[in-house]
Amino acid sequence: MADEALAHNFSYPYLYDETQDTAKAYRAACTPDFFLYDSQRKLVYRGQFDASRPNNDIPVDGSALQSAVDAVLSGQPVTTEQVPSLGCNIKWKSGQEPDYFPT
Repeated sequence: MADEALAHNFSYPYLYDETQDTAKAYRAACTPDFFLYDSQRKLVYRGQFDASRPNNDIPVDGSALQSAVDAVLSGQPVTTEQVPSLGCNIKWKSGQEPDYFPT
């Protein structure tokens, strides 16, 4: 991913969570898992990028996350109807499993 960030000139910080402490702090469950905060650093969106899924023929367009970003930037409330991200579960290092991770 670091190579991708450089190749595509990401305009935002990219983090590699070697210790998995950040994932635990956010209570992340899968990848990707999107978190959006407002100017008061209040979590206003945690959910899917869009409704696309492998083999469902819905195009990847980022519409769910984009709607939330647009609401924040325009000072509007973000919808409370947020669909959780769906992806691969986080592969926790042995002994690093968080207390919210099912065993």
